[in-house]
Amino acid sequence: MNFEELFEMVKEKFTQLDISGMKEHLAYQFNIEGDAEGIFYVEAKEGKLHVEPYEYHDRDVLFTCRAETLQRIAEGHLDPIKAVSLKMLKVDGDIGKALKFKDLLK
Repeated sequence: MNFEELFEMVKEKFTQLDISGMKEHLAYQFNIEGDAEGIFYVEAKEGKLHVEPYEYHDRDVLFTCRAETLQRIAEGHLDPIKAVSLKMLKVDGDIGKALKFKDLLK
């Protein structure tokens, strides 16, 4: 899987999520390492989720992982907290807001 394929898969999965009840602004940047290397961001704003293939300089949290890890998380096969504990997902930034990422995936 290359970055473009990964990005499209993640964008499709994430934009299907219903976050209409979320009032908080969250900005996550994902740095993908390995074969599908690339950067994109996910922003929850005004009850809508935006996913774009750009850096987000004013992000709350930076997640770093391999494409396989993110794919498993997006498909619901890997809990993001477990991925952190297994050192498959690195987190830098606001830990409270990082934990809310799991809530977005419900």
